[in-house]
Amino acid sequence: MADSSSFLPPLCERISYKSYVLSAVVLTILGLLFSLLLYRILYMNQYDTVWVVAFLCEACYSFMWLLFTNVIWSPAKHKSYPDRLDERVQELPSVDIFVTTADPVKEPSILVVNTVLSLLALNYPANKLACYVSDDGCSPLTYFSLKEALKFANIWVPFCKKYNVKVRAPFRYFLDSLDTSMGFEFTKDWEMMKREYEKLSQKVEDATRDSNWLDSDNDFEAFSSTKPTDHSTIVKVIWENKGGVGDEKEVPHLVYISREKRPNYFHHYKAGAMNFLVRVSGLMTNAPYMLNVDCDMYANEADVVRQAMCIFLEESTNPNHCAFVQCRHDFYDNKSNELINMEPHVILGIAGIQGPFYYGTGCFHTRRVIYGLSPDDLGDDESLASAATRKLSTEESLVREFGNSKEMVKSVVGALQRHLYTQRICTNSIEAAKEVGNIHYEHQTNWGKTVGWLYDSLSEDLNTCTRIHSRGWTSSSIYMDPPAFRGCMPPVGVEAFPQMRRWMTGSMEVFFNKQSPLIGMFQQKLKFRQRLAYLAASMSCLSPLSMLLYCPLPAYSLLHNTILFPKGISLGIIITLLGMHFLYTLWEFMTSPGLSIESWYVPMSSSLFSVFDITLKLLGISRTVFIVTKKTVPETKSGSGDAPSHLKDNGMKPDSGNSEFVGSLFFLPGTFILLVNLAALADFWMGLRMRSRSGKEGGSGLEEVCGCIFVAISFLPFLKGLFLKGKYGIPLSTLSKAAFLAVLFVVFSLGN
Repeated sequence: MADSSSFLPPLCERISYKSYVLSAVVLTILGLLFSLLLYRILYMNQYDTVWVVAFLCEACYSFMWLLFTNVIWSPAKHKSYPDRLDERVQELPSVDIFVTTADPVKEPSILVVNTVLSLLALNYPANKLACYVSDDGCSPLTYFSLKEALKFANIWVPFCKKYNVKVRAPFRYFLDSLDTSMGFEFTKDWEMMKREYEKLSQKVEDATRDSNWLDSDNDFEAFSSTKPTDHSTIVKVIWENKGGVGDEKEVPHLVYISREKRPNYFHHYKAGAMNFLVRVSGLMTNAPYMLNVDCDMYANEADVVRQAMCIFLEESTNPNHCAFVQCRHDFYDNKSNELINMEPHVILGIAGIQGPFYYGTGCFHTRRVIYGLSPDDLGDDESLASAATRKLSTEESLVREFGNSKEMVKSVVGALQRHLYTQRICTNSIEAAKEVGNIHYEHQTNWGKTVGWLYDSLSEDLNTCTRIHSRGWTSSSIYMDPPAFRGCMPPVGVEAFPQMRRWMTGSMEVFFNKQSPLIGMFQQKLKFRQRLAYLAASMSCLSPLSMLLYCPLPAYSLLHNTILFPKGISLGIIITLLGMHFLYTLWEFMTSPGLSIESWYVPMSSSLFSVFDITLKLLGISRTVFIVTKKTVPETKSGSGDAPSHLKDNGMKPDSGNSEFVGSLFFLPGTFILLVNLAALADFWMGLRMRSRSGKEGGSGLEEVCGCIFVAISFLPFLKGLFLKGKYGIPLSTLSKAAFLAVLFVVFSLGN
C-alpha cells in the first residue's frame, strides 16, 4: 500500500499543455473547408455532376477534420517518478506479462525470444513478475526457442541488472559497439554474453531448418500429431521462481500456453488468446495488473513497470478510475512508421480527454476492470460496494459470468476483492489451466461479451477500451522519449496493405457493433468529446476513402471539359487550403520521422477493401478474417560502414528508397488513379479535343490541369514504378488491369 504521508512528493503528475500555433492552423483549415462547402452549395445548380461528387467527398473529409480538431484540442500526458516508488510503497504489486504469437513463420521465433528476454530482465523484482507466452500456432519450434531462451536468461538477466543495461533485447543491445571505458570486467562479461547470444540465435536458426530435435526430447510429446488449427490445450511451466525474494540474479516465471483449437470452430483470434491468458494467469499467479505485449515488440525502457505503477498507486489521483496505462511505442524499422499514422499530437490529444485508447500492445491493465468491474461497484476505499459483494456471493451468477471452473471462480473473487498476492506453485495449476482452455469453456458465459477482451471485431483493442471507457473508467498514458516499447512491422508493400486493411475493417466493426459510440448515447458514461474521439477512430476509413474517390475527379473534369474547382477570386479558397494543408503536412512529416508519401496512399487504398469487408459482413455473406502479417527479422550484427547510420542503429538493411510492388489488387487503385490523370494530361496537352474546348465556354482549364499534376506527383512511387523493373516496377498483371479500367474511365468521361 502507498504511504499516506501528505508531505511526500507525488509519484506522478498530469501535464496539460496546448500548441496555439497548431490549433490556429487546424482551425483555419477547418474554416476553409466549410467555406468551400458553402461555395459548392451556393453554386450547386450551375455545374455538372462532378460538382456534387466533389461536394460529398469534401463534406466527408471536413467532418473527419472536425473530429480530428476535437481530438488534438487539449493534449496531456503523465510524467512518472519511479525513483520515488521505493520510499512511498512498502511492497510492490505483482504484474503478469502476456506475450502473444500465432505463426512461427510470419513471426520468427528469434523475435519472440528477444521480446521475452527483454521482459524477463525488466527492472522490477523477479518474484513479482510472471511472463506468459500464448502460442496460437501450437509450434514446437516456439516452445523449443523459449526453453533455450531461458538458459540464456539465467545469465542475461543478472548481466543487465548488474550493469544497468538500458535496452534489454539482445539483438538490439549488441548492435552497439563495445564500450571499453566500462572496465576490464565489463568487457569480459560483454564478450561472453555476445558469444552466448550468438549460440542461442544459431540454435534457433538450426531448429528452424531441421526438426529432428523434436523426436529426441520427451518434453515435446504434447506436440506430436498436432496441427495449428487442431490440437488440445497445452500448458507448460518452463521456469518457476519458487520462493524467490526478488534479487538481481532471479528470473521471473515463464509459462508457455496454447489453447485448444478444432476445425470449423471460431476462436476469436487474438481476443480469444488474450482471454485464455487472463484465465491461466488468474489460476497461477493472479497478479492485480497485467501487461500486454506483442511478440515482436521488445521493452525499450527497463523501468517501464515501475513507471506504470507510479500512476496506478499515486494517491492524488483516484486509483478506482484508472483502468489501464498505455505506453508509447514505435518501430525500429523506419519504413514501418508509415503504417502507424498516429502522430504524437493525436495520441496526446486523446489522452487529454477521458484517457488514451488501448493500442493493442504495451498496455498495463487492471485485472478487476478486465473482469467487468465498474466504478459504481467500488466504495471510497477501493473495496467492493455492497451490491457488488452480494453479486459475488451467488455461485450461480459467478459461473454464468466466468465459467464452471471452481478454481477460476475462486481466483476471480480473490482478484475482485483485492486479496494480497500469495506465492503459489504454478505446476499445481496445470490441469485447471487446461480446463479453462477448452474450446467449449466460454460457451454461455460472458467472456468476450462483458468480461475480458471483447469479440465481434478484428480491432479487439479499440473494441475493448470503448467498453471500458463507456463504463466510466479513465485511462492514462506513459509518453516517454525514447519510447517504452519498440517493435517491427511488415515492410511497406504487399504485407503492409493487409495490416492497414485489418485495422480499418476492425475499426468499422466497432462502429456497427454494441460498443459503437453512437449507441447508448445517454446510458454510456463516455464524455462527449471522448465519444467524438471514438467516432473518429471507428470511422477512420472515411477520410482516405473520400480522398480515393476525389483523386480521379480532376481527370474526369479535364476529359469531360467541366469545372471542378472555383474560378476567379473564389479560387483563393482552394489555393489557401492547399497551402495551409501543405504546411501542416510538412510539419507532420518533420515531427514524425519515417513518414513518407506512402503513409498517405497505403491507408487510402486499404480503405476501399475495408469497406468491402464490412459490407459483406453486414449482409451476412462472409466474416472478416484476421490475417497474421509477416514481420521483418532484425540483423544481430551491424551493417557495413557504407550504410546510413540510422539504418545501422535500427538493425535494418539499407534499400534503394523505392517502393516494392507485387501482383496484388492492393496496388490496383493507386495505379488506376495515376493512369487516368496521366491520360487526362496527355489529352489536354496534345490537343486531342481542342476544337470541342474552343466551342464551349466555361469548361475545364488550368485549375483542373494543376489538379491532375498534383495527383500524379502525390502518387510518385507509382509513377516511378512505371519505369522501373523487377520488384520496384509495377507488375504487368497489375498494370494491365489498371490500364483496362483507365480506358473505360476515359471512354466514359469523353462520351458522358
